Amino acid sequence: MSKPDTLNELAEHIAQALDEDVREWRVTHGELTVLIHRDRIVKVLTFLRDDAACRFTSLIDICGVDWPSRTERFDVVYHLLSMHHNQRIRVTLQTDEDTPVPSTVEVFPASNWFEREAFDMYGVLFDSHPDLRRILTDYGFHGHPLRKDFPLTGFTEVRYDEAEKRVVYQPVSLVQEYRDFDFLSPWEGAKYVLPGDEKAEGKA
Repeated sequence: MSKPDTLNELAEHIAQALDEDVREWRVTHGELTVLIHRDRIVKVLTFLRDDAACRFTSLIDICGVDWPSRTERFDVVYHLLSMHHNQRIRVTLQTDEDTPVPSTVEVFPASNWFEREAFDMYGVLFDSHPDLRRILTDYGFHGHPLRKDFPLTGFTEVRYDEAEKRVVYQPVSLVQEYRDFDFLSPWEGAKYVLPGDEKAEGKA
């Protein structure tokens, strides 16, 4: 049986067993993705871990995706591996900035730091997490760096002040005003011949 057929069969098994929990599923590029209802994540991951046809006993990652134009702007994505069946599955759910997602630490202890990272980078809240605090950014950091509306320069910069002998936070300030450098810029529709183009024109 080919891999797509195997994944379709697995997806149908999961959808049948979790009929009220699964919103939709699809197999694209040889990968199975299952979209579920947000409040069913603990039940779904427990089934995927324990069911004999699934046995997804390894949680590889939990990550986020930001879609600012959506009401439920975040996708929370769970990547699972079954070493018993040599298969992978992606489970996704949707949430907004204020609605927490049930924590899956009781199902997969590895969820602990993955959920903290999603909280730190995106601001996704996880209900019943044992220690939901930032994990990658510094104490006192404002905002969530992987949101698409987060400025590339950030809001503050952190440095060690030699005079005060401590870490200080300062608002970000650019060292110069923005200048539009128009030097051999093909994006601006240059009215001069770019180096190398004259050869192509000569052949024509």
